[in-house]
Amino acid sequence: MSMFCFQCQEAAGNTGCDKIGVCGKHENVSNLQDLLNYLLKGISIWAVKARELGVADEAADVFVIEGLFSTVTNVNFDEEWFVGRIEEAQKVRAKIKNLFLNAFEEKEGRVFTGELHDAAIWGGVTREEMLAKAGDIGVLSEDNEDVRSLKELLVYGLKGIAAYADHAHILDYRKDVIFSFTEEALAATTRADISADELTALVLKTGEIAVEAMELLDRANTTTYGTQKMTEVSTALEDGPAVLVSGHDLRDIKELLVATEGTGVKVYTHSEMLPAHAYGELSKHAHLVGNYGTAWYNQHKEFDSFKGAVLMTTNCIKKPRDSYKDRIFTTGLVGWPGVAHIDDREKGKSKDFTEVIEKALSLGSVLPEAPMEEGEAAKKLTIGFAKDQLMAVSGKVVEAVKSGAIKRFVVMGGCDGHQSSRGYYTELAKKLPKNTVILTAGCAKYRYNMLDLGDIDGIPRVLDAGQCNDSYSLAYIALKLKEVFGLDDINDLPISYEIAWYEQKAVSVLLALLHLGVKGIRLGPSLPAFLSPGVVKVLVENFDIKGVTTPEDAIRDITGEGEEETAPAA
Repeated sequence: MSMFCFQCQEAAGNTGCDKIGVCGKHENVSNLQDLLNYLLKGISIWAVKARELGVADEAADVFVIEGLFSTVTNVNFDEEWFVGRIEEAQKVRAKIKNLFLNAFEEKEGRVFTGELHDAAIWGGVTREEMLAKAGDIGVLSEDNEDVRSLKELLVYGLKGIAAYADHAHILDYRKDVIFSFTEEALAATTRADISADELTALVLKTGEIAVEAMELLDRANTTTYGTQKMTEVSTALEDGPAVLVSGHDLRDIKELLVATEGTGVKVYTHSEMLPAHAYGELSKHAHLVGNYGTAWYNQHKEFDSFKGAVLMTTNCIKKPRDSYKDRIFTTGLVGWPGVAHIDDREKGKSKDFTEVIEKALSLGSVLPEAPMEEGEAAKKLTIGFAKDQLMAVSGKVVEAVKSGAIKRFVVMGGCDGHQSSRGYYTELAKKLPKNTVILTAGCAKYRYNMLDLGDIDGIPRVLDAGQCNDSYSLAYIALKLKEVFGLDDINDLPISYEIAWYEQKAVSVLLALLHLGVKGIRLGPSLPAFLSPGVVKVLVENFDIKGVTTPEDAIRDITGEGEEETAPAA
């Protein structure tokens, strides 16, 4: 096979992509991503040793985080970019290596002569050398299936953490424990003698650090842009030039909003950028006028229909169609060959979005030739139920639970995707008893947030906490309800978990929930291809992880198959 990748939910045949990624990733990009991850492990080996001597290099820490994030599904598809990053990785590794060697010699009075893993010393200059090396160190180079599965589960959890940590870092928020654990765990995966038990412990620790990373990002976003507030967002387009912003990066959309002030260019959100409307420091810009489109996987149709400029700020890009390739822009870690890229901001300055704004002005009105879907054009979406807003109305929610008006919460967070089996979440939302409330975060909500599911005593039956980056709110809310009801076990709450996954941020969310002690999670629409039967057995036995069958089966499980349910005692 020319490549092998099974990190996302759409891995071919639920086994793995071995010629070209279902995501559109070509073999060279896939293999260079593997090699970059290999070198990140090498950097981490030196960083762990240096930290033991009290030496750290923040630039190396950030490089590792950015490198992991760049290999998350649907972030960067540019082969040249990865060649450049691999070259840079060797320089970063040399720097942290020298910091360690100098500190070691100063402390020990001798030269370091320890044996090192190949990831800490390999070097290659040409593309040919890089690709040849990549062929030797890919996922399948680990022979033991269970050890391979645990290593990949660990690395994918770290990739999700890296995404959260990078967003927080961009807003000048960071925690050393996130950097240090990431490097410790990456270095551990290079050990030939590491046991399945040691890897399992690291996987569970990854869940703990994921909670730290999600809390850090929540604090960064809310401190910078204000807490989310309940907000109604129009899905209709207005006449005039516009930019459609997709992805997750709030700083990017803020800087674009400032740059477009007074230009006549309107700004719309797409997919995971929808929660921008709920933050006061973003919504105060009157030309942030609405949300257009649904989940990332529909972007071909939706970007075709939207006639303005499009800005991709983080992951979730698909191969651009020729019909809009000349009006889509990437920025940050996102990349696609042949697509215009907006450079990173200089220290103390904003990004320069002039090219995006000029393109939008040149294109004129964005009114589509036809609505996206029958009846959707005039809809309003109610959003903003992240932890702060929900806590502000928590008394009303608690009373509804105590009175029996709300019998159960169903967490239906996570990712959306192409597969028709994801219709399960739409049908489940339709068929859930009317005394249940859906808690959601992530683009999975686009499977049901256009449905008219009503409310319970004024409480919307879909409480939207935001994008996948806001998943901390779902954990926070559960912990607060546990506290309010005086429960010892989070699993005694009237909450069920229906988690849809696609990429690696969802893996870190899953591990975070396991760290918090949540059991009985239903994970779908399919279990990860990277989980071996042995690892699945461990997850089932210890955490009661379940796969998806039918909405009817889920509802029987959620409602106790007809057993009488009562609210927890206050």
